[in-house]
Amino acid sequence: MVALKQNFQRVLMLCLILFVAACSEEVKEEINTDPFAFKAGDECHVCGMLVTEWPGAKGQSINKQSGQTLKFCSTTDLFSWWLQPENKTVKAQIYVHDMAKSEWAQPADEHLIDAREAWYVVGSDLIGAMGPTLVSYADESAAQELATKSGGRVLRFDDIDLLVLQEIGQAGHKYAEDHGKQIRESMGVGNSEDEAE
Repeated sequence: MVALKQNFQRVLMLCLILFVAACSEEVKEEINTDPFAFKAGDECHVCGMLVTEWPGAKGQSINKQSGQTLKFCSTTDLFSWWLQPENKTVKAQIYVHDMAKSEWAQPADEHLIDAREAWYVVGSDLIGAMGPTLVSYADESAAQELATKSGGRVLRFDDIDLLVLQEIGQAGHKYAEDHGKQIRESMGVGNSEDEAE
């Protein structure tokens, strides 16, 4: 009787393990990691800005295990998230816009490409959601054309690190300073330093 009870418990445990394993496999198979269209009201995971209200290439990440989707108003914010140590181990499918096939003002979501395969231009004069940004392309020659035209340089996904983001941040400060000066001049307001002299 004891042996029969132990065998029954083993069979029940084996069935339970198989059931849990089958359910886990089923959930994994259902996760869709295809790129998705951005919608009005989507907020950037990094800065909280509305994604579709800004120009330039955007990014998205889909967790291959949980299906969690993250949206980014710029490629720069995407990399700001990705380069955090805790995110480097996330198994995610990451996408960016191919700007050779999209208008800068309104990137077309049907032209989202694998971010790890893309070519990026840093140092161009194109302004995204947060100021200067990384411009993404599927094709190296398109990236090189922009870099040559704008004085930027072409990088691959793995070439982009915190130093590159720092460079973009410094360019952003310069852009904001120049833009603020232009606004003050257009309003006829002098610089407080100029007025002190």
